[in-house]
Amino acid sequence: MAAEQIAYTVKEFAPAVPGWLNKGDNAWQMTASTLVGIQSMPGLVILYASIVKKKWAVNSAFMALYAFAAVLICWVLLCYRMAFGDELLPFWGKGAPALGQKYLLGRAKVPESKHRGYNDVDDITEPLYPMATLVYFQFTFAAITLILLAGSVLGRMNIRAWMAFVPLWLIFSYTVGAFSLWGGGFLYHWGVIDYSGGYVIHLSSGIAGLTAAYWVGPRLKCDRERFPPNNVLLMLAGAGLLWMGWSGFNGGAPYAANIDSSIAVLNTNVCAATSLLVWTSLDVVFFGKPSVVGAVQGMMTGLACITPGAGLVQSWAAIVMGMLSGSIPWVSMMVLHKKCSLLQKVDDALGVFHTHAVAGLLGGLLTGLLAEPDQCKLILPFDTRGAFYGGNGGVQFLKQIVAALFVITWNVVSTSIILLFIRLFIPLRMPDNQLEIGDDAAHGEEAYALWGDGEKYDPTQHGWHTSQFSEVAAPSPYVNGARGVTINL
Repeated sequence: MAAEQIAYTVKEFAPAVPGWLNKGDNAWQMTASTLVGIQSMPGLVILYASIVKKKWAVNSAFMALYAFAAVLICWVLLCYRMAFGDELLPFWGKGAPALGQKYLLGRAKVPESKHRGYNDVDDITEPLYPMATLVYFQFTFAAITLILLAGSVLGRMNIRAWMAFVPLWLIFSYTVGAFSLWGGGFLYHWGVIDYSGGYVIHLSSGIAGLTAAYWVGPRLKCDRERFPPNNVLLMLAGAGLLWMGWSGFNGGAPYAANIDSSIAVLNTNVCAATSLLVWTSLDVVFFGKPSVVGAVQGMMTGLACITPGAGLVQSWAAIVMGMLSGSIPWVSMMVLHKKCSLLQKVDDALGVFHTHAVAGLLGGLLTGLLAEPDQCKLILPFDTRGAFYGGNGGVQFLKQIVAALFVITWNVVSTSIILLFIRLFIPLRMPDNQLEIGDDAAHGEEAYALWGDGEKYDPTQHGWHTSQFSEVAAPSPYVNGARGVTINL
C-alpha cells in the first residue's frame, strides 16, 4: 500500500501532470470533443450523402468532408484566437496562430472573459486542462456550423466556390458570433445567455444558409419538385450519430465534468425525444402517416432548441421546449413556408432555416423565459434568471431578443458580402448541363457501382436495364401482341 501511494505521488508531480490539471475534466473534455467531431465526421457526412438524391450523394458528402478539414487548419492558424483570444474590437478578437508548444501546453484560459461576478468577485473562464484541449473542442463547434450551413446549398453549389467560401465565412462571420457571445465580447459581458450554441451555431448556420441559398440560386426544377433520399436507413445511421454526439455538444459546454454537465446531457436527450414524438404526431394527424425524414427533422429541431439552455433549465422545462420545438418549426416548414413568397423563392435544400434558425432562435428566447436561477449560478458568472422566475428575468428576455437580432443581421450582411466577392472570380452555381448529371460532372465519381465493377452503364455489356437518365430505350416486351423474351442462341 505504501509503495502504491509513493508511486501515485511521484506520478502526480511528473512534468506531464502539472498541479492545475484535473484529469477527469481533461478526459471528459477530450471525449466531448470527439463526440462533437463524430457528429460531423462521419455523422453529417453520412446524413447528407443519404438524404439527397442519388446523383448528389458524393458531392454532398464531400462538401461536409472538405469543410471539416479546412476549418481545422484555419482554426489553428488564425481563427481560434479571433474567437477566444485578446480583444481587437468589442465583437472580434485578435487573430494569431494557436500552434506554439508553450501556448498549447499551458492552462486553458479565455482572456477577455473576466467578469465582475457574485459579491463583486472577478470571474474568468480558466478550465483545469491545457489550452490544446480547449482549442480542439471549440474547433468541432466551428466545423459543424459550416457543415450545417452546407445543407442549404446542396445539389447545385459550385464546389470551387464552396472551397473558397468555407475559410472566408469562418473568418468574417463565425468568429464574430463566437467572440461576442462566448469569448468575452460585448454580448457576453452584457449578460446574454447562449449555453452551447443556439445563437452562435444554429441561428447563424440557418440564417447564413438561407442567405447563401438566395445568392447561389435554386436547384433544377426537377430536383426541387422531387428530391427523395437515396438511402433512408443510412440517413438514420447518420442521424443517430448526430443525436448521440450531442451529449458531448451540450455536456462539454461547462468546460468541466461537473453536475451542470450531467443535467445538460439529460435535458438534451429529453428535449430531442419529445420534439421527435411531437413532429411525428403532427405528420400522422395532418398527412395520415409518420415520416422517417420528418422524425429526423423533429429530432434536430429538439436538439437545436435545447442547446442555448441545456444546463440552465429544469428537466420539465426541457419537455416544454421539446413540445414547442417539435411544433413551431413544423408549422414554419409545412405552413408558413408555403405562404411566404421569399421562402418559396429561396431554395433551402434541407430546410436548414426551419430546423436550425427557427429552432435555435426559439431555444434562445425560451432560455430567456425558463432559465432557473440556481442552475444559472452553477455556470454563469452573473446573477440572472428567466422571465418566469421574476426578478431581472424580463430584462434577460429582452437581452436574448437583441442578441438574436445582432446575430441575424451580421450573418445576412457578412454572408452576402462574402458570396458577392467570390462571384467576381468563381460562378456560385454549377451550369445546368452539369446539374442534370450531378456527381459525375462535379467529381468524376458516383456513389453506387450499379454495373459490374463500377464502370458506366453500357447497354451492349449490361443488357437492357435503363434508368430515367438513360438515352437508350429498352425494347418493348410485347412482340406481335404477345409478351415474351428473345433468346440469342
